[in-house]
Parts: sequence; structure tokens; C-alpha cells
Amino acid sequence: MENIKEKYPKGFEAFAAFDGAVFSENDHVLSKKTRELIAIAVATTTQCPHCVEIHSRGAYKAGASEEEISEAVMVSAALRAGGAVTHGWMAMKFFQDEANSG
Repeated sequence: MENIKEKYPKGFEAFAAFDGAVFSENDHVLSKKTRELIAIAVATTTQCPHCVEIHSRGAYKAGASEEEISEAVMVSAALRAGGAVTHGWMAMKFFQDEANSG
């Protein structure tokens, strides 16, 4: 991370400010715990190990339970599986389009 910060400081500073604003303690409709649980779900879907670690630790500090973490992970898994099914539907549609065009 230090290399990125050093080589593109303006971009890194903008990212850090944005991330800091999203996860700050003040002026949010969603609680810190809810935002951390959302972050875990997204991180497991995007498969970012650093985000999983940071937001799991953040969720703990925000008072999340192991049951809440587990549910967030399973919501993520369901959406990931849903994405595979809908992409499979598209594959079938394109296949059928080809079969019907000839």
C-alpha cells in the first residue's frame, strides 16, 4: 500500500478520505455494525482478503455477533450463487439463439 500511496498520493488520499467518510462514526443512517456487515458480505463476494479481515475486525468492534457475521456471509453466498444461475440462464439463452438461428 505504501508504494501506491507514494506513487499516486492524490488518488490515495482521495480514496482514504472516501473510505474514512463511509466508515466514520458520525452522520450515518446505517449503524456502524450494519455497514461493517455489509462490507463483509461484499468483501466475501469480491474475494478481497484484506477487506474481509479489516471489516471482520471492525464488525467485532461495532458489536456484531458470530451469528450476524455468519448470516452476512450466507447472504453473500446466496447472491453469488444467484449470479451464477442468472449467467447460466444467459448462456442457455445465447445457446438457444444460435440453435434457432441456423
